[in-house]
Amino acid sequence: MEKIELKHTLPNVFAGRENTASDIWLQDIALLKGKRYLIAAESGTGKSSLCAFIYGYRNDYSGTIAFDQRDVRTMSIDDWCRVRCEHIAYMPQEMRLFPELTALENVELKNRITQHKTRQEIEGLFEVLGIADKMQSTVARLSIGQQQRVAVIRTLCQTADFFLLDEPVSHLDETNNRTVARLVTDEAAKQGAGIIATSVGNHLQLDVDQTFNL
Repeated sequence: MEKIELKHTLPNVFAGRENTASDIWLQDIALLKGKRYLIAAESGTGKSSLCAFIYGYRNDYSGTIAFDQRDVRTMSIDDWCRVRCEHIAYMPQEMRLFPELTALENVELKNRITQHKTRQEIEGLFEVLGIADKMQSTVARLSIGQQQRVAVIRTLCQTADFFLLDEPVSHLDETNNRTVARLVTDEAAKQGAGIIATSVGNHLQLDVDQTFNL
């Protein structure tokens, strides 16, 4: 996938807001593979909805979202499975970890499907992010910041044309923010992938090509 396009897109809940001051809603924009984007937003402006639209979790919007000029509304279930396994690596704001499983098991669930990282590489990511001692702890026993780092590791365990990260560092300090930014940047560079990161304040510390104000 080389390009994600949004053409005059607007969440249905915002219908009638024709004068919305947004760089994305009701605009025509293109997000290109290999580029880095920050979507800066305030609460309630549709940031997580935008991610859900792109990932195909929701379709309650007007306008068009297209992957390489194909309207996503025409895609089949098999098409979406392929997109989610091979083209878009998504980290949702709520993380969607399994609380009863360990941190390592949460990551391995995905990596068993993708076969993208070795066990040594996964353990190295836990080490770099300062949670190596939490690999065998159930997610329910981890702090929100620790859970967020587990979710980052899981997101990096696949091939992708775009890394779609919804507030990936909202619960992290500056040091961990920088570490996450470096890991995501390095993985994206290896794959030639684009990065789309959202934020309501604590921005992922990337050198971005373009910032959109939602």
